[in-house]
Amino acid sequence: MLRYILFRALYTVVVLWLISVFVFSLSRAAGDPRNIYLDEYATQAMWDAWGERMGLDRPLVVQYLVWLGDVVVGDFGLSLNHKKPALDLIITRVPATFQLAGAAFLFSVFIGLPLGVISAIKRGSFLDYFARGFALLGQAMPVFWVALMAILLFAVELDWVPTSRKGGPDSYVLPAITLGWAPAAGLLRITRGSMLEILDSEYIKLARAKGVPQWKVVWKHALRNALITPITLAAIILASFLTGTIVIESVFAWPGLGLLSIESIKSNDFPVMAAIVMMFGLFFLAINFIVDMLYMWIDPRVRVF
Repeated sequence: MLRYILFRALYTVVVLWLISVFVFSLSRAAGDPRNIYLDEYATQAMWDAWGERMGLDRPLVVQYLVWLGDVVVGDFGLSLNHKKPALDLIITRVPATFQLAGAAFLFSVFIGLPLGVISAIKRGSFLDYFARGFALLGQAMPVFWVALMAILLFAVELDWVPTSRKGGPDSYVLPAITLGWAPAAGLLRITRGSMLEILDSEYIKLARAKGVPQWKVVWKHALRNALITPITLAAIILASFLTGTIVIESVFAWPGLGLLSIESIKSNDFPVMAAIVMMFGLFFLAINFIVDMLYMWIDPRVRVF
C-alpha cells in the first residue's frame, strides 16, 4: 500500500509539472506578455523596464523556471483585472463552486443511483419506462437550455425560487438540478446496465434459491458488486462539477470558479487562469486517488501492487 501511495504521489507531481509546462507554453504562444500589460502609448523605456521586471529579457527556459518556482510557493502573480494576488482571489471563489458542485452531486447520486437500481429490478414496468424517460430527457436536452427554461418557469412565472445569485438554500435549487440532471441520467443508465448484468449471474440465483430476502439480494449482494462502474462515473461527474460549472455559473451569475474563468478569459488575465488550470488539475488527480481507494474498500478482489 505504501509503495502504491508513493507511486501515486510521484505520478501527481509529474502530471502537475506537465500541466505547468502546457500553461506556460500557452502564455508565450500568444506573444510577448507585455502586449497585455502595456497599451499602445507605452514608451520603449517602459517596454524595456517591464521586460526586465518580468524577466522577459532572459532565456525562455529561465523564465519558465522562475515562474515555476513562484507557482510552487503559491505565487501566481497579481490579477490584471482585480489587482489582487491570483491565488487569494481563487480561494475566495472556491467555496461557492464547492457548494454548488456538492449540491449537484448529491442530486445526481440520490436520484440516478436509486432509479437505476429500481429500473433494473422492475424491468419492463412503468417505473422502468419512467426512469429511462428521465435519463433520455436528461441526456438529450442542452444544459444551458434547461437552465434558461427553469428560470423562466420556476423563477419568473411561478416565483418559487430566485432567478440567480448565491443566497439562501432556495438559491441552490435551480442551478443544482440543472447541473445534476444530465449526470444523474448517465449514472442511472450505467447503474441499470450493471445491475441487470449482476442480477442474471449465478450467485444471485443461488442466493434467491437459498431464501435470502429480496431486499438483501438487491441492496447488499447485487448492488455492491455492481458499484465499480457507477463509482468510476460518479468520480468523473464530481470532477466535472468542480471544474466544469462554467455554463451554469454564467447563467445563474454564481460567484464561483466558473464565472471567474469566463471573466479571466475575457480580460486576458493570465495569472488567474494559470492558477485555475493548476487547481483543476489537482482536483482531478485527488479525486482519482480517492476513487482508487474506494475500489479496494468496495471490492476486496481489487488489489494494488
